[in-house]
Amino acid sequence: MSGAERNGVVQPGATSKEIYDGGMVVRREVLGAAHVDRANANKDAFTEDFQDMITRIAWGGIWTRPGISRQMRSAVTITAMVAHGHWEELAMHIRAAITNGLSRDEIKEILLQTAIYCGVPSANTAFKTAQQVFRDMDAAAMDAPTPDDAPAPPN
Repeated sequence: MSGAERNGVVQPGATSKEIYDGGMVVRREVLGAAHVDRANANKDAFTEDFQDMITRIAWGGIWTRPGISRQMRSAVTITAMVAHGHWEELAMHIRAAITNGLSRDEIKEILLQTAIYCGVPSANTAFKTAQQVFRDMDAAAMDAPTPDDAPAPPN
């Protein structure tokens, strides 16, 4: 297995900028440009190094690796968020899991699995969090313009 197949963007000789840029591509694909733009707009001298670190290490170093699918990475991440009670991050990663191709039923199965290994109270909160995420997603979809709502082109 070559380095590219094994290490994603973290190749021998890769610059920090190349790793950052590769991480930013994946971060935007998974979390959405709007979320990443908000995170970057909110960074300041205090949080700038943290934002750089998570983009390079988490997104550039780990999420670009080809060893498991993005769906599997989402499942593992959801489980970790439930296990540690990181509810805001869980909501973000449930949305990301949908973007990565997991269905609501698959997310439900992941949360059922967490009930056994992370505890029923944590899974209870996770299900409530997922319910709210799905409500928000459905409401946003209902508010989105449809092709029928588009203005007629000028003659």
